[in-house]
Amino acid sequence: MAKMYYEKDCDLGKLDGKVIGIVGYGSQGHAHALNLRDSGCNVIIGLRKGGKSWPVAEKDGFEVMTVPELTKRADIIMILINDEKQADMFNQDILPYLTEGKAIAFAHGFNIRYKLIAPPAGVDVFMAAPKGPGHTVRSQYVAGKGVPCLVAVEQDASGKAWDIALAYIAGIGGARAGIMQTTMNEETETDLFGEQAVLCGGVVELMRCGFETLVEAGYQPENAYFECIHEMKLIIDLINKGGVAAMNYSISDTAEYGEYVSGPRVLPYEQTKANMKAVLNDIQDGTFAGKWISENKTGRCYFNSRRAILAKHQMETVGEQLRSQMLWKNDNNLDNASN
Repeated sequence: MAKMYYEKDCDLGKLDGKVIGIVGYGSQGHAHALNLRDSGCNVIIGLRKGGKSWPVAEKDGFEVMTVPELTKRADIIMILINDEKQADMFNQDILPYLTEGKAIAFAHGFNIRYKLIAPPAGVDVFMAAPKGPGHTVRSQYVAGKGVPCLVAVEQDASGKAWDIALAYIAGIGGARAGIMQTTMNEETETDLFGEQAVLCGGVVELMRCGFETLVEAGYQPENAYFECIHEMKLIIDLINKGGVAAMNYSISDTAEYGEYVSGPRVLPYEQTKANMKAVLNDIQDGTFAGKWISENKTGRCYFNSRRAILAKHQMETVGEQLRSQMLWKNDNNLDNASN
């Protein structure tokens, strides 16, 4: 079993007297900063001068400064900007001002795993990775709960990196749910695989194919949206509560029988596993990372074209229309930070 930590294993006092610098104020950045401040920590924000997040962070009551200024002042520097931007920013704005005794932290191991960032000796390097979007990290904290987190220490220069990492995660609320020990390599490879093969890539393709199959067969696109997309959350919520068994307990026997006889027809086991292994191999040998880095250096042509195509897909346009008419609709502005 993986080693687990909880609130009793974490000492927030290990952060007393330390300045925590959060680099970035997007989904994860705002959540970490607000949660840590609410936990009694001293938090400052580092951003690009003139960036759109600067006034947002100031409005939320934080002292905001450039990343070099933050690096000089902070004891713990948590990097929460996009993966593809971290290496250039680190080399230009952090490394020249980094001194021994400080700690560098990440919420995802991508840049360490693929050696895009090489922290110097004399600094701690750890990972505090919530297993959920930043907006959920914040809303769960406000509700008195927490999002499960992964913890890893890549470099323990001070001999205290584990204590600091666990205290940091407790500060963002993760210890309320549970903290699992891992390595930055393992987190990176499993996270990328999960996103690509199942959670994002796999699920989106499955929903799209189901939606198109029903629409092409003459069914109303609104019904196709409800059956193949809207209900996905309802099913996943049941699985989160008690595994697949809880879902099967809650659905009809007809639906459960269909799961057994039709699931393997849609996703043939051997072929699907072979395709997934190919995806995993690309992650393990650096092929995916190389493509993503190259994509960002050459203008993101493929990325932007795919995003534009998806935005025009009928499942997206129909879904937007339906959600606007439903009484259960929620605020769909994911950039609204809960204070």
